[in-house]
Amino acid sequence: HVQLVESGGGSVQAGGSLRLSCEVLGSPDGTNCIGWFRRAPGKEREGVACTGSDSPTTYADSVKGRFTISEHGSKKILYLQMNSLKPDDTAMYYCAARRGYACSLRGGFDFWGQGTQVTVS
Repeated sequence: HVQLVESGGGSVQAGGSLRLSCEVLGSPDGTNCIGWFRRAPGKEREGVACTGSDSPTTYADSVKGRFTISEHGSKKILYLQMNSLKPDDTAMYYCAARRGYACSLRGGFDFWGQGTQVTVS
């Protein structure tokens, strides 16, 4: 079993930066692929970025060049560095992990965190 605990959300002005963190607790077998998703009010969940043992790091077109996903300590902490934030980035951000090795921003993840709110004004 894997538990994911996000932190680092908050309110920021457009053009600013935030770094989200996700502490990964539990079996490393459940985290062959890890990533970030977001859901804005009234919109469907959107894949933001993901990375895996056997998959290339992938970003949504809407965040390429502005967001960076990274890991620390053998996937024990997952980060999402968000720069040049826009009001459209306002959403609840979720950390997710998948047992399978194939990473996809379309979903298929097995474990989810509770989310951390990001508000850009």
